[in-house]
Amino acid sequence: MRIGLDVRYLSRGMMGGINTYLRGLVPALFALAPSETFILYADTKAPFDLPQPLPANVSLVLLPWRNGASTAWYDTFLRKRMAQDRLDVAHFPANTGLAPRRTRSVVTLHDALTILPLTQTLFSSGSRRTLRNVAMTAYLNTLSRRSVQQANLVLTVSEQARADIAKQGLVPAERIVAIPHGAPADAVRVEDAAQLADVQARLSLPAHFVLADGLKNPAVLLRAWRRLPAELRANRELLFYSRKHDPLPVLLEAVANGEARLLVRPARADLIALYSLADLFAFPSWFEGFGIPILEAMGCGAPVIASDRYAIPEVVGDAGLIVDAEDDAGLAAALARVLGNPAESARLRSAGFARAAHFTWERAAAATLAAYGRALQSAPAAGGAVAPPAPSEVHG
Repeated sequence: MRIGLDVRYLSRGMMGGINTYLRGLVPALFALAPSETFILYADTKAPFDLPQPLPANVSLVLLPWRNGASTAWYDTFLRKRMAQDRLDVAHFPANTGLAPRRTRSVVTLHDALTILPLTQTLFSSGSRRTLRNVAMTAYLNTLSRRSVQQANLVLTVSEQARADIAKQGLVPAERIVAIPHGAPADAVRVEDAAQLADVQARLSLPAHFVLADGLKNPAVLLRAWRRLPAELRANRELLFYSRKHDPLPVLLEAVANGEARLLVRPARADLIALYSLADLFAFPSWFEGFGIPILEAMGCGAPVIASDRYAIPEVVGDAGLIVDAEDDAGLAAALARVLGNPAESARLRSAGFARAAHFTWERAAAATLAAYGRALQSAPAAGGAVAPPAPSEVHG
């Protein structure tokens, strides 16, 4: 089988869920299927983010990237290049992608957000409604909807996401397959005291802190933090990290007021150390198709408190505390339960290790290969549609 993968998220210098998904899934596919032929399609914006050399059965095609307008050109030229390479299956792992005629198409839709009606997507919690973001959202909505309608098979990352996608009525439920993420291979608790001390010194960290993602509903955590008894907040810091330089204003205001700290785009090794050092990891997110940071925190031994929205309870299982995403009083009670009770903290830490170990990229890769085989048995993708013009930098 000749399998093409659109892996531009590995050549854009990007962070976040899709990059993590590809860095875990793609090498696992190579390991499980050495007799298959893989062709990876990336561009030249940034160095390619997989170890070299690649296996003998893997080819890398680098398409030129010049500026933001290259995105529109890339989508069109990619289909032509895939047609030349005579693929059996084309996998688009980042929510959008149109395969050439007579090539089976598999699209990973990480959640339903990009195919919801625009009135819902544009006004979802936490979105910044700048003109650029509105244009990008509208473009991705159009292309995502077309991509899943033309795909032979749609993959997603949780049963909750599968149900949400099916509810939109764009693709029959039997053509949607839920394949959970694996835990990132590097998300392992750091035990080296010297390494941890170095991170604490460089980042000026206190001995005790609560860690959170600054893009995931920081307001409710800030409100909950203010509710905590003074003795639990004493000598303890509320520390947010963010892969973007412009988190929501409520967080920036809290940082300016000295209520919290923010680390922007910390190095990956530093982030793993932060998870390992944290008293707990709070993840009160509004919307997740899966929630990779949950597994990262669990794998590093941080007790987890997370919200009750979408796929998050499915991922957490019984290995963390679940609270309503907007209930600051309930979140404060959960924080106090962990921070004030060493036995509860130890229980959650142990349960988290076991839960994270349940999710492996080997399982995800085996299920994905099976999906390729299933797509190959179906009729070719419709193809032939022309993607709409893309605004600058849609893909990063």
